[in-house]
Amino acid sequence: MNNKAVDVIVIGAGPVGENVAQYAHDGGLSVLLVDKELFGGECSYYACIPSKALLRPVDLAHATDHVQGVSGASINARDMLARRDEWVSEYDDSSQITWAQDAGLEVARGHARIVGERRVEITPVDGGTTANDPQTTEPYTVEARVAVVLATGSTPVIPNMYQGVNAWGSRDATGVVEVPDRLVIVGGGVVAVEAATWMQALGSKVTMLVRGSSLLDRSEPFAGQFVKESLENQGITVLTNAEVTAVKRDPALNPNPEIGHIHGGTVHLDVITRSHSADGDTVKTLDADELLVATGRRPALDNVGLDTVGLTPDDIREGNLPEWLHAIGDAGTGAPLTHQGKYEARVLGAKLAGTPETAPNVEVPVPQVVFTDPQVASVGLTEAQARQQGREVLTSEVEITSAAGVGLLRDDTNGKAKLVVDAHTGVLLGATFVGPDVAELLHAATVAVVGELPVRVLRHAVPAYPTASEIWLRLLEEFPVELR
Repeated sequence: MNNKAVDVIVIGAGPVGENVAQYAHDGGLSVLLVDKELFGGECSYYACIPSKALLRPVDLAHATDHVQGVSGASINARDMLARRDEWVSEYDDSSQITWAQDAGLEVARGHARIVGERRVEITPVDGGTTANDPQTTEPYTVEARVAVVLATGSTPVIPNMYQGVNAWGSRDATGVVEVPDRLVIVGGGVVAVEAATWMQALGSKVTMLVRGSSLLDRSEPFAGQFVKESLENQGITVLTNAEVTAVKRDPALNPNPEIGHIHGGTVHLDVITRSHSADGDTVKTLDADELLVATGRRPALDNVGLDTVGLTPDDIREGNLPEWLHAIGDAGTGAPLTHQGKYEARVLGAKLAGTPETAPNVEVPVPQVVFTDPQVASVGLTEAQARQQGREVLTSEVEITSAAGVGLLRDDTNGKAKLVVDAHTGVLLGATFVGPDVAELLHAATVAVVGELPVRVLRHAVPAYPTASEIWLRLLEEFPVELR
């Protein structure tokens, strides 16, 4: 195997790696796809898929509480977890490997490390499954005639304070097997708010510690406020402006558990909640059966061999890579979202094969959905982001229930929608929707931003009545006549 060569080596077999490999192969290149863990990646087994599998039953149960004529649904924790296990194929990636091989890709299960220009050493793990040699056990080197692609994803950022307490990470939350009676979540982003939702539904008493003043602080401010109110209505305690000053754990009954199992030692956290009122700061100690640290992620670039070709992760961030090396998805510089990484992969795979896609004239916007109750769906720029770029903008903002189609979804729903447009051209720059099932409103906004559609054109796109899409009319009517 030491003299083996292919056109493209893709390190990382998640959705991003799979897509770049497929597009490169479909363009006529030979491709080796390698991963040391499960083919299908973080999204398929530990992030997007299991989290949404857990959240959907919760969403349906909440909906039945808010529609007259339907009796409330109950949550069955065992069935929720069984649904999750089915969606992650019981953590068996054999179907993913079969797909890759059927698509014409060579596959290898092993740790891949760059050892020179266009050269990758693969150290087999778990039997070293490959298309050509299923039982390879010795390290071997493969040469890439065209390119090496790093699609290694990301890993959780665990602040030093929590390093010694065996805290849960996002994999434990989506892979939960034993539900802790008391769970503290540190963080206020997407992972934190979604995990709080399903863990509370499974039976945990959840407390969230948010360092800043709001949840989802990269969204329009009203989004985090609606989500906070909803979480609190579900019985979740949300402490904002909260700083953990010390944390310790009693001796764990199970110091090295499998993913999703409780360690067994009580966690004690000293917390200061900052206040600008006359009452001053408050100091308390929280006790929990488990601690989930959801404080962000970073590119998984440790031990991929960048140093062997004189590079560091900073070179990736600065776009300073040789023409044969690429980093995409979470491992690169784009938004750390599966769908955005897959888009980058399709473009890169086609480019490597000499069939580049035609790019739009605008920077491709990043759509995102937070699957809480209410959902938060956004794309493009927020008002604050647009103004930070020096743009002059106009905005429209309406209650989500101003569209009858939204009101029909639930009898007592609330939420908002907002558009951000260029003040001179009326072109849509960004959109945010908060409410039930607003994820399905998002793609229309994404198309409008990519297509650089102005308000005067959008107002002629007629939404069906009575659907949630009619919220577009309410929003567009808020703009000055000269833009319409």
